[in-house]
Amino acid sequence: MQVARTPRLILRHLVPEDASFILVLLNSQGFIDHIGDKGVRTLSDAKGYITNGPMKSYAEQGFGLYAAVLADNGFPIGICGLIKRPALDNVDLGYAFLPQYWGKGYAFEAAKASLEVGKELGIEPIVAIVSPHNQASKALLNKLGLTFETQLQLSPEDPPVELFSCFNEG
Repeated sequence: MQVARTPRLILRHLVPEDASFILVLLNSQGFIDHIGDKGVRTLSDAKGYITNGPMKSYAEQGFGLYAAVLADNGFPIGICGLIKRPALDNVDLGYAFLPQYWGKGYAFEAAKASLEVGKELGIEPIVAIVSPHNQASKALLNKLGLTFETQLQLSPEDPPVELFSCFNEG
């Protein structure tokens, strides 16, 4: 199901058939370095990740992480969307793209569209968490209008992250 469209991307629901893409994305070095190792090692693990994560979120919350696919051919290049994490009071903007698509503006397009989806759903404020060393993501969040609030840990065993927030207007 298509959720949003930008000039170059379509955001659509992730489905179990996206497992091979998710397996590659979640095991890319950039994902592991900036987001963490999700322990997804097989196609079965990837299907479980989709079913128990994004698909469960669509059913329970009405939103979630979406596949970001190229509009001209439907090729998946990343994930982007809104997440309700138990450790955060507010809905979180999340995104990850295959490394070969970094620095081309795709994450900005997808994140901006995801913020619009949140606005349409009446979600306010929207926050984002980022690894302190991830300068590219911090620059992207600033470009989107989110501002640094504080540093926190989602759980005692997690490394610190920086919290950015965005209050929708209108």
